[in-house]
Amino acid sequence: MRIVIVGAGQVGTQLSRHLIQEKHDVSLIESNEEWARHASNRLDCLVVPDEGNNINALEEAGIAKADALVCVTGSDEVNMLICGLVASRYPDVIKIARVRNDDYVRLNHEVSQPNQRILGIDHFVHPDVAASRSVLNAVSHGASGDILAFAGTTYKIGSVDIMAGSSFDGLSLKDFRTIAPMDSLVTLIERKGVSLLPSGATQLAKGDRIHVLAQETALGAIFNHAGHREVILRKIGVVGGGRVGALIAGGLLRKTVEEQGPAPAKKKLAFVFSLFKKLVPKSFRRVIVIEQDYQLCKDLAARFPEALVLNQDISDESFVVEERLNDLDLIITATGNQELNLITAVYLKSRGVRRAIVLVTGTGYAAMGRQLGLDVVIPMQSVVVDSILSVLMGSGVKGIHRIGDGNIDVIEIEISSNAPVVNKPITALRFSAGGLVMLVARGETSFIPKGDYVFTAGDRIIIIVKKKSEKEIEQFFGVQ
Repeated sequence: MRIVIVGAGQVGTQLSRHLIQEKHDVSLIESNEEWARHASNRLDCLVVPDEGNNINALEEAGIAKADALVCVTGSDEVNMLICGLVASRYPDVIKIARVRNDDYVRLNHEVSQPNQRILGIDHFVHPDVAASRSVLNAVSHGASGDILAFAGTTYKIGSVDIMAGSSFDGLSLKDFRTIAPMDSLVTLIERKGVSLLPSGATQLAKGDRIHVLAQETALGAIFNHAGHREVILRKIGVVGGGRVGALIAGGLLRKTVEEQGPAPAKKKLAFVFSLFKKLVPKSFRRVIVIEQDYQLCKDLAARFPEALVLNQDISDESFVVEERLNDLDLIITATGNQELNLITAVYLKSRGVRRAIVLVTGTGYAAMGRQLGLDVVIPMQSVVVDSILSVLMGSGVKGIHRIGDGNIDVIEIEISSNAPVVNKPITALRFSAGGLVMLVARGETSFIPKGDYVFTAGDRIIIIVKKKSEKEIEQFFGVQ
């Protein structure tokens, strides 16, 4: 594909790097000269140092022959304006815009006809909703590790570190199911910074981070075997009352639309909070929101009267002691400052908080956070990039998630009737770089496929592959 990306921030450069590795033709537009120079020095693609809303810059980047346009500048309005400009001249280009304003997303969601889309935008990516969904998924399983969910199935991938002396420490994978639930599968092992696709002969060891596919109800037992005892999360603190913090608080409290503020806001909240309906099955005794901005605290207190909203600076040690925050079962740090999020979580865990979920910007800080002993670290930019890649990979791809060291993809694919693999056995599928079919969803049922599985049109499969397998995916599944 030929793809034009506007914005060379962390999302734009991360997305460009991934697409270049997969042999796509990428052009990048960035108005900040320093950022443009930085991208040009590090990426093997055309970088145009200009404004993205300049049609000449877009045409220099190759928009006339592009398959897709991705706008990820820091401004919702600029992203939408650029998409509208391209739609007026090149309507066949797929247009993707990153936006944070809920009203824009809701308006586009309500439009039923493709030709009526706002400014011709085909897909909106909402980073705050995506990050909040990841947080709530982790909370729903005790915040013991990262959780990757798949729509329409009862299976999830739980990612957790193996503790010394646990049941998994020293266990050979051929014996894994003698301890773990039968319907489970170790899909990936991270060991000393390297991602390994395991075999039966692989032996687990303390310090390994394993990614296990299992029934949702079995993940608690798997985390327990890895050395992470179940914690009942009854008292939860959320640091940061901005967009992400408010979405997380609303999801934790499971509030209905009617309970959330004045009538003009209800339609917007109905759309955003509907995305969290099934994520948190448990109710919680107490939610505390800590925010330094007074006006935000007033708004949060009005929206969430059941929560305790504290207008305080989380870095004030006396406040932590006075409010007995060391008694929290879980702290979620969701401010816009990733360094503050990390430091706060590490400090509160040292004071006795039992679990910590931290939002950071990039994967580098995520790795750092895990080394510091934090339970769940969610890199927001990676979540956004995965959402964009899910759109770019083709109509048959329903989702893509990068895990491990960033060189492993988990891909959800719906098999079309004309896919080359239809009516062929699973043994016919071979990825040169390594990979396997982990899960099959057929109608209302889901299962881990055995050797006698035959690909059937309409099946939705979930595969795990190493990078640079995109051409083989197109070859096997006809994804375009």
